[in-house]
Amino acid sequence: MNPHYHPIETLSVTNQQAGLAALQTIFDEQHLRCDKQILHDYGRDWSRLHEPDPLAVVFPRSTEQVQQVVHIANQFGLKLVPSGGRTGLSGGAMASAGEVVVSFERMNQIHDFNGTDRTVVCEAGVITQTLQHFAVQQGLYYPVDFASSGSSQIGGNIATNAGGIKVIRYGLTRDWVAGLKVVTGKGDILEFNKGLVKNATGYDLRHLFIGSEGTLGFVTEATMRLTQQPKNLTVMVLAVNSFDALMPLLENFQRVIELTAFEFFSDKALNYVLAGGTVKRPMSVQAPCYALLEYEALSDEVQQGMMQAFDVAVEKGWLLDGVVSQDAKEAEKLWRLREDISQSLAAYTPYKNDLSVKVSRVPEFLLRVELVVAQNYPRFDIIWYGHIGDGNLHLNILKPHDMERQQFFETCSRVSEDIFEVVAQLGGSVSAEHGVGLAKKGALSYSRSNEEVAYLKSLKQVFDPNGIMNPGKLFD
Repeated sequence: MNPHYHPIETLSVTNQQAGLAALQTIFDEQHLRCDKQILHDYGRDWSRLHEPDPLAVVFPRSTEQVQQVVHIANQFGLKLVPSGGRTGLSGGAMASAGEVVVSFERMNQIHDFNGTDRTVVCEAGVITQTLQHFAVQQGLYYPVDFASSGSSQIGGNIATNAGGIKVIRYGLTRDWVAGLKVVTGKGDILEFNKGLVKNATGYDLRHLFIGSEGTLGFVTEATMRLTQQPKNLTVMVLAVNSFDALMPLLENFQRVIELTAFEFFSDKALNYVLAGGTVKRPMSVQAPCYALLEYEALSDEVQQGMMQAFDVAVEKGWLLDGVVSQDAKEAEKLWRLREDISQSLAAYTPYKNDLSVKVSRVPEFLLRVELVVAQNYPRFDIIWYGHIGDGNLHLNILKPHDMERQQFFETCSRVSEDIFEVVAQLGGSVSAEHGVGLAKKGALSYSRSNEEVAYLKSLKQVFDPNGIMNPGKLFD
């Protein structure tokens, strides 16, 4: 047993102030903060689910300091909540019950780049975009990308197995993690896989920690894989005649080339973006929904093949119109039609759901959810968009201007139960890429069986027997 590990049940007193005093022996005033504004800012994420109320925020500079924090937490009964970029939407980084927030923002170094292995070691606090820029400087590419890449951190990406806009081609964060260093809830430092491509030596605990939301332990360092840079990325935005046409459309273009992205958004979503006045409608025609395709136009033959696929789609009645970027600047402008949606909805108090089904069942799912909401909640404005190429849909319900916020969210909770029933019937997930956190732990049973949840809780007990690591997240 670790000599620094003290089971809570053997202690006669679990005293927050004593624990805080112990933390002050390893952190100076700059790295242990208790002032009101810091507690408020670091005690919440984008979900804003609860009012933050942590005991303190600590800013470790090394894995060993994180280990010391965990030892103290076990000794004095403190609870720990990890903090990265705090861009999560499920309350996974909320600290509202006197926890100690462990911020990784000062563990932000990139080192040990290996051009042969195409790997690089990142501390947990490295900003996603920083890794992307580093890869470009090496003539390589880190493909996991999403709207919050400028503020999210690698540790948080790993904790939630972040996806984003390139999953159809490049997969999830999980697919790019070659190794992990973690501190478990017991205070042990473990290293998983060590960057190996092949390693058939039993259970791969690396993948157990990816997506665990900090409930088993904290990721402090990750060996990330890089790949070759895509060339001549070209964007096509298509006006789609109906939701039913989306999947045939995807199949039609995939026959020509492997797409790097296949996104969709409804006309309602586009209208909110256009109302901001910073982008223009890409074509004169209006359609029920739009698809955004990205691909590598590596040759004239590829571009000709895409144009032929476009003509086929028009002939079959799937498309009304479309535009294609002619250069990188135009491609960036077209991407804004999709990527500016979330920001454009923020002022309307959206209730967000992050859902997934098999790609082939997306049209059925869209229609069934639209029907459920229209029949039972006709006053609500539904905004759809998402990574339709991998079956991930973002459902945003906007608050009527004359409805109180609390009433709206309570009603939306009932709406979600109806929607989750559809998700369960179609064998989908109630959280495709945002995690479970606080927001969706009550809905876990729609995607996981009772037996699965029991195994998850058993694993939690093994790595975190005192329940100090991000308590209340995933499950109680």
